[in-house]
Amino acid sequence: MTLALEGELVIKPVAARIGAEISGVKLSGDLPAETVAAINAALLRHKVIFFRGQNHLTDLEQERFAARLGTLVAHPTQHAQKGTAAILELDSTKGGGRADSWHTDVTFVDAYPKISLLRGVVIPEVGGDTVWSNTVEAYERLPPALKTAAEQLWALHTNAYDYAALRPHATDEELRHFEEVFASTVYETEHPVVRVHPETGERSLVLGSFVQRFLGYSRSDSEHLYQLLQTHVTRPENTVRWRWHEGDVAIWDNRATQHYGVNDYGTAKRVVRRTTLDGDVPVSVDGRRSVNRKKAVRNPSALAA
Repeated sequence: MTLALEGELVIKPVAARIGAEISGVKLSGDLPAETVAAINAALLRHKVIFFRGQNHLTDLEQERFAARLGTLVAHPTQHAQKGTAAILELDSTKGGGRADSWHTDVTFVDAYPKISLLRGVVIPEVGGDTVWSNTVEAYERLPPALKTAAEQLWALHTNAYDYAALRPHATDEELRHFEEVFASTVYETEHPVVRVHPETGERSLVLGSFVQRFLGYSRSDSEHLYQLLQTHVTRPENTVRWRWHEGDVAIWDNRATQHYGVNDYGTAKRVVRRTTLDGDVPVSVDGRRSVNRKKAVRNPSALAA
């Protein structure tokens, strides 16, 4: 089904449960308020939206447009791209440039970003797709008993996890980047496994690779529970896969999705630049809010670099 909004703005679903491509718009910080509202409404409905051919965007114009959807926020441990307020560059030839694990951005802090925006800068000829999953659909399609159990679970999220175990083929540079930059400040936050979306009222699963364990459960039991729930998130029916072109822009509701950067392009160079917007503290189905349990600088020199 194709929906036309605001004259030339056209929204075309990419997959049945998640994702839509929007055409007929040139993204900028000067878009009319009604167009920005239509884009935000499409985002809430489809969870991730895609725009082809936005090659006119510079880093600063990317930030100007993103700021129309919320308040820019920098990554808590990694430096912003030079000359920008909050853009994070992900370069496959440098440490930390390959996000090849299922995750929701920055869930190791309490008010993690509500929206992420990613722009394709250098795209390999083959491979380098990104896959998104709809965590609202994942929750809704749980068996009733498992849904009830998930609503009672809380999980500890942290950026100080076993990176080598998660990425056994990581290079020395990637390992060093993780230890010295990404985990330079250690965060630990307790989140409900099921949160209530502040705008739509929908319930979604809060999982992903930053989960360390479930509160009240052993690591072994936590791992079994995690795999049981996470497999519902990553069911192919709940996902959409995007083949990047240079100049493409993807925007996703970080409160209702997970994503995975497919690492299938060998030594080719892939550069994308991400902008995130400040989020809210998740609320559980019984009204409790997430709690930040730890923030400890373990590598002050990295933060000062």
